[in-house]
Amino acid sequence: MRNTAKITTAVLAAGALTFGLTACGSDDSDAASDTSGPLVVAATPVPHAEILNYVKDNLAKKEGLDLEVKEFTDYVTPNTATEDGSVGANYFQTEPYLEDFNKKNGTHLKSVASVHLEPLGLYSKKADKADDLKNGATIAVPNDTVTEARALQLLAANGLLTLKEGVGTSATTADITENPKNLKFKELEAAQTPRSLDDVDAAVINGNYALEADLKPAEDALVLESPENNPNVNLLVVKEGNEDDPRVKKLAKLLTSDEVKKFIEDEYDGSVIASF
Repeated sequence: MRNTAKITTAVLAAGALTFGLTACGSDDSDAASDTSGPLVVAATPVPHAEILNYVKDNLAKKEGLDLEVKEFTDYVTPNTATEDGSVGANYFQTEPYLEDFNKKNGTHLKSVASVHLEPLGLYSKKADKADDLKNGATIAVPNDTVTEARALQLLAANGLLTLKEGVGTSATTADITENPKNLKFKELEAAQTPRSLDDVDAAVINGNYALEADLKPAEDALVLESPENNPNVNLLVVKEGNEDDPRVKKLAKLLTSDEVKKFIEDEYDGSVIASF
C-alpha cells in the first residue's frame, strides 16, 4: 500500500466507487429494493458464478427463487454495485476484505452467509517446490491490503520469511523481519498475478484466479493455505438493511445446502472447500 501500484489501485477503487454511485444505479437502481423481481447477484466467474449458476439451474425454482447472476472480473465493482442498489447481493469476497473495503470506502455491506474457502497458493513455472526458489527470487503478490497480508502470512507459515508478531491482516513487506532467500516482491492487481508467472519466479494467486487460469490449487500450488481455522471464507454479502429480504434468505439457505456442498466437492476436488 506504500508504492505507486497500490496508490493507483486505491485511486481506481475510489473512481469506481464514485462511478458506481452515480452511473451504475440508473436503470437498475431498484434491483435490491424490489423484492418481487429477480435477485441479481454480482460474482466473479470462478467458482462463484459457477456455484450460483448451479443453484439457479438446479435448486432455485423449487425454492421459489428467481435468481440472476451478473459476472465481474474485479474486486471493486461488485461492492459498489451492491452499495448503490444496482445488484441485490454479491458473492466473491472474504470477511477481512469486506471489513477493509467498508472502512476505506464508507460502504455499508454485511455478510449473510459463509459459503466456501479458496485456499491462497504459491505457484511457479520455475520451481517444483518452495525450497527450490533461488536467492533473490521475485514473487508476485496481490496488491490490495488484505490479500497482500494474507500472501505474506502464507509465505511466513511455510518458512520463506518471518513477519513481526501481531501484524495479522495488516502485514506489508515492511513488516518482514527475516528474509533468508532475499526474496523480492512485485505487487500486482490480484487478477494479474496468474499472468505474471512467465515474468517472475513465483506468484501468490487467489484461488478463483488460479482456477480461471486452469491451475489446480490442490495439485499445482507449491504451498497452499490450510483450511483449519482459516478466516478467509467467501461470503454472500448484501447492503446493510437488506438481510431480511426473503430472496436473500432463500439464496443463503441454498448456498449452504447439502446439494451445493456436494457440487463443490465434486466440481473442484479440494481446490474449493465448503465452509459449512
